[in-house]
Amino acid sequence: MSKPTSRAGVVVLAIIVLVALVWWVSHRRGAGSPDDGQAVPVTTAVARQGSFAVSRSQPGTVTPANSVLVRSRVDGELTRVNFTGGQQVKQGDLLAEVDPRSFQAQLQLANGDLARSQSQLANAQETLKHYQALLTQDSISRQRVADQQALVNQYAGEVKSEQGRIGSANLQLASTRITSPISGTVGLRRVDPGNLVGPADARGITVVTQSQPSKVQFAVSVQDAPHVLERLRGGACIPVTAYGDDPTQPLATGRLLAANNEVDPATGTVKLEAQFANANNELLPNQFVTAKLPVDVLASATLVPTAAIQQGAQGAFVYVIKSDKTADAVPVVLGPADATTTVIRSGLSAGAQVVVEGADRLRVGTSVTATVAPEAPAAASATPVACPAEVAPAAASSVRP
Repeated sequence: MSKPTSRAGVVVLAIIVLVALVWWVSHRRGAGSPDDGQAVPVTTAVARQGSFAVSRSQPGTVTPANSVLVRSRVDGELTRVNFTGGQQVKQGDLLAEVDPRSFQAQLQLANGDLARSQSQLANAQETLKHYQALLTQDSISRQRVADQQALVNQYAGEVKSEQGRIGSANLQLASTRITSPISGTVGLRRVDPGNLVGPADARGITVVTQSQPSKVQFAVSVQDAPHVLERLRGGACIPVTAYGDDPTQPLATGRLLAANNEVDPATGTVKLEAQFANANNELLPNQFVTAKLPVDVLASATLVPTAAIQQGAQGAFVYVIKSDKTADAVPVVLGPADATTTVIRSGLSAGAQVVVEGADRLRVGTSVTATVAPEAPAAASATPVACPAEVAPAAASSVRP
């Protein structure tokens, strides 16, 4: 009984192997492998020649053109706050008031002392005139006249001193009205009416920032810095684009303004500063953004879609469709690239037809049926973003006095 069972098992195994072989052969034929002589459908694009902006994206921080912490210049009780956080103000607009009564009293005292000193001076001057007349008649001693002259000088000095006190009192009284030192946007108030404020108050009353224009500070590597500095010193306008969380939606476009004069040894970078008109307040002070700028522009480069680049054991290559409708693997030396376009430094000429879809089924010599991909819009890096026109700061609305 064991022999027939063994033979049956061998037969079943042979049938299974035969069925698997038939399935594999039919599957290979249906798939149209490159070894069965059938043409493989692919999508191609034409290598072109054009300009390419080598861009770098670096994290940066928004800084306002001016930022002032507003404090009271005199000690006293805060009696009034005349602004709302986020409000646009002009230079000189009233922001808050300090109780002025003590300063008014000091001014009255100074005025009273001045009046007394002026009266004493006038009396001493009249007496001096009388003494001088008596001296001509030799009816008074010269020492008496000299003493009276010294008294006149003393009263004149007191008058000047009291006038200075009045000027100081007027200045302190005027300082009870706290005004905006610059035009810009006022922040949230940091102290409420009824609190004591003064020049030593570290918190201040509020912060006024001039964010039109605004600046963004960021850094580039020491390798890219020479290209940027050469163009900046030559007077070229280098556009800078600021991005937020969405790398596809720019917040604002500005221009490179200045560069630091040294390399940061900790990071090997050079700090740069770009200026943005910020007419609509897209950028807020201390906001973190990504700054993108062209560090170099290749005027005449061979460009192919990034999807055409393949990697093999010998390095990068592209599949090129020859005139006989067969594929050929061409080694290339790659240059700068972005998400859509790659620069070919050598190995390929403009006008070559490269495969962008279907390369995974190709071998050297494989016959193909090529479909040309629709021409895509020019990549953002192909042409640098133009520098924006200078925009004057928006007019600020005045707060009521």
